[in-house]
Amino acid sequence: MSVFMDLNLSYSSDKSRLHSLIESAAHLGFSTVAINYVFEPTAKKKQEIPAPTPINELIDQLPIVQGRSRPIRVLNRLTVVMSDSSHFRPSSPEYRCFDLLAIQPTTEKLFHAACMMYDVDIICISVTEKLPFFFKRAPVNGAVDRGLVFEVSYSASIRDATMRRYTIANAVSLMDSCKGKNVILSSAAEKPLELRGPYDITNLGLLFGLSDGDAKEAVSSTCRSVILHAETRKSASGIIYTMKSCQQEAPPAAHSDAPAAKRAKPY
Repeated sequence: MSVFMDLNLSYSSDKSRLHSLIESAAHLGFSTVAINYVFEPTAKKKQEIPAPTPINELIDQLPIVQGRSRPIRVLNRLTVVMSDSSHFRPSSPEYRCFDLLAIQPTTEKLFHAACMMYDVDIICISVTEKLPFFFKRAPVNGAVDRGLVFEVSYSASIRDATMRRYTIANAVSLMDSCKGKNVILSSAAEKPLELRGPYDITNLGLLFGLSDGDAKEAVSSTCRSVILHAETRKSASGIIYTMKSCQQEAPPAAHSDAPAAKRAKPY
Protein backbone atom coordinates (compact mmCIF):
# COMPACT_ATOMS: atom_id res chain seq x y z
CA MET A 1 0.00 0.00 0.00
CA SER A 2 1.41 3.38 -1.01
CA VAL A 3 2.20 6.05 1.56
CA PHE A 4 0.77 9.33 0.27
CA MET A 5 2.14 12.76 1.15
CA ASP A 6 1.24 16.41 0.64
CA LEU A 7 4.36 18.49 1.26
CA ASN A 8 2.68 21.88 0.98
CA LEU A 9 -0.08 22.98 3.34
CA SER A 10 -0.06 26.76 3.62
CA TYR A 11 0.76 28.06 7.07
CA SER A 12 -1.91 30.16 8.76
CA SER A 13 -1.79 32.03 12.05
CA ASP A 14 -5.35 30.80 12.54
CA LYS A 15 -4.70 27.58 14.48
CA SER A 16 -8.22 26.27 14.01
CA ARG A 17 -7.89 26.53 10.22
CA LEU A 18 -4.51 24.80 10.30
CA HIS A 19 -5.95 22.13 12.57
CA SER A 20 -8.77 21.56 10.08
CA LEU A 21 -6.27 21.30 7.20
CA ILE A 22 -4.25 18.62 8.99
CA GLU A 23 -7.36 16.68 10.00
CA SER A 24 -8.71 16.79 6.44
CA ALA A 25 -5.37 15.59 5.04
CA ALA A 26 -5.36 12.65 7.47
CA HIS A 27 -8.97 11.81 6.56
CA LEU A 28 -8.06 11.80 2.86
CA GLY A 29 -5.30 9.27 3.52
CA PHE A 30 -2.13 11.39 3.59
CA SER A 31 0.43 9.89 5.97
CA THR A 32 2.75 12.92 5.91
CA VAL A 33 2.17 16.63 5.36
CA ALA A 34 4.40 19.70 5.54
CA ILE A 35 3.35 23.10 6.86
CA ASN A 36 4.75 25.62 4.38
CA TYR A 37 6.10 28.98 5.56
CA VAL A 38 6.58 31.32 2.59
CA PHE A 39 9.35 33.94 2.79
CA GLU A 40 9.34 36.60 0.08
CA PRO A 41 12.11 39.17 0.65
CA THR A 42 11.80 42.67 -0.77
CA ALA A 43 14.42 45.30 -1.50
CA LYS A 44 12.57 47.98 0.47
CA LYS A 45 13.25 46.68 3.95
CA LYS A 46 15.06 43.92 5.76
CA GLN A 47 12.82 41.02 6.63
CA GLU A 48 13.30 38.22 9.10
CA ILE A 49 12.90 34.61 8.08
CA PRO A 50 9.85 33.25 9.93
CA ALA A 51 10.48 30.74 12.69
CA PRO A 52 8.36 27.58 12.52
CA THR A 53 5.82 27.03 15.27
CA PRO A 54 6.35 23.71 17.09
CA ILE A 55 3.79 21.16 15.96
CA ASN A 56 2.60 20.48 19.51
CA GLU A 57 1.61 24.15 19.76
CA LEU A 58 -0.40 24.00 16.52
CA ILE A 59 -2.35 20.85 17.32
CA ASP A 60 -2.83 19.05 20.63
CA GLN A 61 -3.29 15.55 19.26
CA LEU A 62 -2.36 14.44 15.75
CA PRO A 63 -5.26 12.76 13.91
CA ILE A 64 -5.06 9.14 12.80
CA VAL A 65 -4.52 8.59 9.07
CA GLN A 66 -7.52 7.09 7.28
CA GLY A 67 -6.95 3.36 6.72
CA ARG A 68 -3.91 3.25 9.01
CA SER A 69 -3.39 2.89 12.73
CA ARG A 70 -0.83 5.63 13.14
CA PRO A 71 -1.10 9.42 13.48
CA ILE A 72 -0.21 11.73 10.62
CA ARG A 73 3.36 13.01 10.44
CA VAL A 74 3.69 16.80 10.24
CA LEU A 75 6.86 18.51 8.98
CA ASN A 76 7.90 22.15 8.70
CA ARG A 77 8.95 23.62 5.37
CA LEU A 78 10.35 26.98 4.25
CA THR A 79 9.83 28.33 0.73
CA VAL A 80 11.95 31.30 -0.33
CA VAL A 81 10.49 33.28 -3.26
CA MET A 82 13.51 34.61 -5.14
CA SER A 83 13.60 37.66 -7.39
CA ASP A 84 17.28 38.33 -6.63
CA SER A 85 20.24 36.06 -5.88
CA SER A 86 20.79 37.77 -2.52
CA HIS A 87 17.43 36.46 -1.28
CA PHE A 88 18.84 32.98 -0.73
CA ARG A 89 21.42 32.79 2.07
CA PRO A 90 22.88 29.27 2.16
CA SER A 91 24.61 29.74 5.50
CA SER A 92 21.58 31.23 7.27
CA PRO A 93 21.08 29.43 10.60
CA GLU A 94 17.31 30.00 10.35
CA TYR A 95 17.13 27.43 7.54
CA ARG A 96 18.18 24.69 9.96
CA CYS A 97 14.89 24.97 11.83
CA PHE A 98 12.92 23.58 8.89
CA ASP A 99 12.64 19.96 7.78
CA LEU A 100 12.35 20.90 4.11
CA LEU A 101 13.83 23.80 2.14
CA ALA A 102 12.33 25.04 -1.13
CA ILE A 103 12.89 27.99 -3.43
CA GLN A 104 10.70 29.56 -6.08
CA PRO A 105 12.84 31.37 -8.68
CA THR A 106 11.13 34.11 -10.67
CA THR A 107 13.69 34.57 -13.48
CA GLU A 108 15.48 32.26 -15.89
CA LYS A 109 18.87 33.09 -14.39
CA LEU A 110 17.71 32.23 -10.88
CA PHE A 111 16.01 29.06 -12.13
CA HIS A 112 19.30 27.94 -13.69
CA ALA A 113 21.18 28.72 -10.46
CA ALA A 114 18.60 26.84 -8.39
CA CYS A 115 18.92 23.78 -10.59
CA MET A 116 22.71 23.74 -10.75
CA MET A 117 24.02 25.24 -7.49
CA TYR A 118 21.63 25.88 -4.62
CA ASP A 119 21.53 23.35 -1.81
CA VAL A 120 17.77 22.91 -1.46
CA ASP A 121 15.23 20.09 -1.69
CA ILE A 122 12.42 21.48 -3.84
CA ILE A 123 12.19 23.92 -6.75
CA CYS A 124 8.69 25.41 -6.92
CA ILE A 125 7.08 26.25 -10.23
CA SER A 126 4.82 29.29 -10.20
CA VAL A 127 1.26 28.45 -11.19
CA THR A 128 -0.42 31.83 -10.65
CA GLU A 129 1.03 33.59 -13.71
CA LYS A 130 2.62 32.92 -17.04
CA LEU A 131 6.30 32.13 -16.59
CA PRO A 132 8.68 34.72 -18.09
CA PHE A 133 11.05 31.98 -19.29
CA PHE A 134 11.09 28.51 -20.83
CA PHE A 135 12.36 25.37 -19.14
CA LYS A 136 15.64 24.34 -20.74
CA ARG A 137 16.72 20.73 -20.73
CA ALA A 138 20.25 21.29 -19.37
CA PRO A 139 19.39 22.90 -16.00
CA VAL A 140 16.40 20.60 -15.53
CA ASN A 141 18.58 17.54 -16.06
CA GLY A 142 21.18 19.06 -13.73
CA ALA A 143 18.59 19.36 -10.98
CA VAL A 144 17.43 15.78 -11.52
CA ASP A 145 21.03 14.53 -11.32
CA ARG A 146 21.47 16.39 -8.03
CA GLY A 147 18.36 14.76 -6.54
CA LEU A 148 16.20 17.89 -6.52
CA VAL A 149 12.51 17.75 -7.32
CA PHE A 150 10.14 20.16 -9.04
CA GLU A 151 6.83 20.98 -7.39
CA VAL A 152 3.54 21.85 -9.05
CA SER A 153 0.70 22.94 -6.76
CA TYR A 154 -2.93 22.57 -7.79
CA SER A 155 -5.06 24.58 -5.34
CA ALA A 156 -4.70 27.83 -7.31
CA SER A 157 -6.46 26.14 -10.23
CA ILE A 158 -9.44 25.50 -7.97
CA ARG A 159 -9.76 29.15 -6.96
CA ASP A 160 -9.64 30.85 -10.36
CA ALA A 161 -10.16 29.91 -14.02
CA THR A 162 -7.22 32.05 -15.20
CA MET A 163 -4.89 30.42 -12.70
CA ARG A 164 -6.17 27.05 -13.89
CA ARG A 165 -4.91 27.84 -17.39
CA TYR A 166 -1.54 28.99 -16.04
CA THR A 167 -1.24 25.89 -13.85
CA ILE A 168 -1.88 23.51 -16.72
CA ALA A 169 0.31 25.42 -19.20
CA ASN A 170 3.28 25.73 -16.81
CA ALA A 171 2.97 22.13 -15.66
CA VAL A 172 2.83 20.78 -19.23
CA SER A 173 5.87 22.89 -20.16
CA LEU A 174 7.80 21.44 -17.21
CA MET A 175 6.84 17.86 -18.06
CA ASP A 176 8.08 18.34 -21.61
CA SER A 177 11.53 19.13 -20.20
CA CYS A 178 11.83 16.71 -17.29
CA LYS A 179 9.84 13.87 -18.86
CA GLY A 180 7.83 13.50 -15.68
CA LYS A 181 10.80 12.58 -13.51
CA ASN A 182 11.47 14.13 -10.09
CA VAL A 183 8.10 15.87 -9.88
CA ILE A 184 5.83 16.15 -6.87
CA LEU A 185 2.23 17.34 -6.85
CA SER A 186 1.04 19.21 -3.77
CA SER A 187 -1.93 21.30 -2.78
CA ALA A 188 -0.63 24.59 -1.30
CA ALA A 189 -4.10 24.52 0.26
CA GLU A 190 -5.21 27.38 2.48
CA LYS A 191 -8.43 25.72 3.59
CA PRO A 192 -9.75 22.13 3.73
CA LEU A 193 -12.06 22.53 0.71
CA GLU A 194 -8.98 22.99 -1.49
CA LEU A 195 -7.58 19.57 -0.60
CA ARG A 196 -8.06 16.61 -2.91
CA GLY A 197 -7.48 12.91 -2.32
CA PRO A 198 -4.35 11.12 -3.60
CA TYR A 199 -6.16 9.39 -6.46
CA ASP A 200 -7.82 12.63 -7.59
CA ILE A 201 -4.36 14.22 -7.66
CA THR A 202 -3.05 11.28 -9.69
CA ASN A 203 -5.76 11.93 -12.28
CA LEU A 204 -4.81 15.60 -12.27
CA GLY A 205 -1.22 14.57 -12.98
CA LEU A 206 -2.39 12.92 -16.19
CA LEU A 207 -3.81 16.28 -17.27
CA PHE A 208 -0.40 17.84 -16.57
CA GLY A 209 1.30 15.34 -18.88
CA LEU A 210 2.50 12.75 -16.38
CA SER A 211 2.21 9.05 -17.05
CA ASP A 212 0.03 7.01 -14.71
CA GLY A 213 3.07 5.65 -12.86
CA ASP A 214 4.81 9.02 -12.57
CA ALA A 215 1.58 10.66 -11.37
CA LYS A 216 1.26 8.13 -8.55
CA GLU A 217 4.91 8.56 -7.60
CA ALA A 218 4.40 12.34 -7.51
CA VAL A 219 2.28 11.96 -4.35
CA SER A 220 4.12 9.00 -2.82
CA SER A 221 7.64 7.69 -3.48
CA THR A 222 9.04 10.92 -4.95
CA CYS A 223 7.83 12.80 -1.86
CA ARG A 224 9.62 10.27 0.30
CA SER A 225 12.78 10.89 -1.72
CA VAL A 226 12.44 14.62 -0.92
CA ILE A 227 12.41 13.89 2.81
CA LEU A 228 15.42 11.60 2.55
CA HIS A 229 17.26 14.23 0.49
CA ALA A 230 16.52 16.84 3.17
CA GLU A 231 17.85 14.58 5.93
CA THR A 232 21.01 13.94 3.93
CA ARG A 233 21.45 17.66 3.20
CA LYS A 234 21.12 18.59 6.85
CA SER A 235 23.52 15.88 7.96
CA ALA A 236 26.14 16.60 5.28
CA SER A 237 28.37 18.22 7.88
CA GLY A 238 27.80 15.39 10.33
CA ILE A 239 25.19 17.25 12.37
CA ILE A 240 21.41 17.14 12.33
CA TYR A 241 19.93 20.20 13.93
CA THR A 242 16.89 19.50 16.06
CA MET A 243 13.93 21.78 16.63
CA LYS A 244 15.20 22.24 20.18
CA SER A 245 18.44 23.67 18.88
CA CYS A 246 16.52 26.02 16.58
CA GLN A 247 14.67 27.41 19.54
CA GLN A 248 18.01 27.97 21.26
CA GLU A 249 19.76 30.03 18.60
CA ALA A 250 20.33 32.64 21.28
CA PRO A 251 23.08 31.74 23.79
CA PRO A 252 21.56 29.32 26.34
CA ALA A 253 21.43 30.08 30.02
CA ALA A 254 24.46 29.11 32.04
CA HIS A 255 22.65 26.33 33.88
CA SER A 256 21.21 24.76 30.70
CA ASP A 257 22.81 21.49 29.71
CA ALA A 258 20.48 20.68 26.81
CA PRO A 259 22.48 19.75 23.70
CA ALA A 260 22.21 22.17 20.77
CA ALA A 261 22.58 19.38 18.24
CA LYS A 262 22.93 15.68 17.92
CA ARG A 263 25.17 13.56 15.81
CA ALA A 264 23.61 11.95 12.78
CA LYS A 265 23.67 8.24 12.39
CA PRO A 266 25.99 7.19 9.54
CA TYR A 267 24.28 6.11 6.39
